[in-house]
Amino acid sequence: MIDDSTPQRPLKIGLVSVSDRASSGIYPDEGVPELLAWLHSALEAPFLVEKRLIPDEQPIIESTLVELVDGLHCDLILTTGGTGPARRDVTPEATRNVGTRELPGFGEQMRRISLAFVPTAILSRQTAVVRDTGAHAALIVNLPGRPASIRQTLAGHAEMPGLFAAIPYCIELIGGPCVTTHADVCAAFRPSSAKK
Repeated sequence: MIDDSTPQRPLKIGLVSVSDRASSGIYPDEGVPELLAWLHSALEAPFLVEKRLIPDEQPIIESTLVELVDGLHCDLILTTGGTGPARRDVTPEATRNVGTRELPGFGEQMRRISLAFVPTAILSRQTAVVRDTGAHAALIVNLPGRPASIRQTLAGHAEMPGLFAAIPYCIELIGGPCVTTHADVCAAFRPSSAKK
């Protein structure tokens, strides 16, 4: 049951763009700006953001995720990029290594949504994990790298709910704050037992 009697702390979100070329300045990063714009349109609840732009290097990805969860106490981390079949795409491996519990349904749903737009969605390897330190837990979700794909997977389409519909309740289940959304952008789902 959600208790609205006490003020909630703001949701803290880590946004991580994984790209060799963007992190080296060859072209501007599009992942984090797209994520930020979508979150501003979708979230009704207040939130704070930590942003990172890093190369496709597994040790760097892992240490960044650990820093955002263990050091900065982010409740949600959204990564973008590094989830394809190319040899340097290692974001899922890094994510699994730092997670304490995998949530494969997130990756399954992202591929299901994306298949409505492109047949190459079957090449994506996105996943999600919970990292639980005992004192704090966070949800880490791998998203695609293309801005259009980011929007599609978060928001979904007419026939299929987007990924973000399940995220607020997941954050609450692992001990994070109550997250409210603008229903016209993304209607967060909670079971009737969780509603006041």
